[in-house]
Amino acid sequence: MAKREEQNKAVIKSIESYHESLAPEDLVICEILSSAIVETLPEAKSKVWHGHPVWFIDDNPIVGYSKLKDSVRMMFWSGQSFDESVLKPEGSFKAAEFRFKKIDEINLEDVKRCLLKARDIQWDYKNIVKRKGVLERLK
Repeated sequence: MAKREEQNKAVIKSIESYHESLAPEDLVICEILSSAIVETLPEAKSKVWHGHPVWFIDDNPIVGYSKLKDSVRMMFWSGQSFDESVLKPEGSFKAAEFRFKKIDEINLEDVKRCLLKARDIQWDYKNIVKRKGVLERLK
């Protein structure tokens, strides 16, 4: 139990360190997104992965956010399968994203709806290397 508690503190500290590097407006956006993720997906585990906060369910990446040059991106690894016009496709796999330049662009209803879909609609990114770039649907 103590080891797990220490790991949780380290994760929280690394996300806090990520947040400390942000400009004030970006920080508020990321804190809103982080709170929405934690509230909506309490079973998801978080860590700083490839330099930004990401949440996982069963070691599969689900959602994360990162500061881009002109915005904060909230990415859903399986988002292209959500049937959500509010999300924009990202990359050559199944990911889709929101981009926020200002706090008032965040629609929490849209964010939380997509977070719930992220729990239920997942592609197996955890094993993508083992499958040589082939994604399989999990849920």
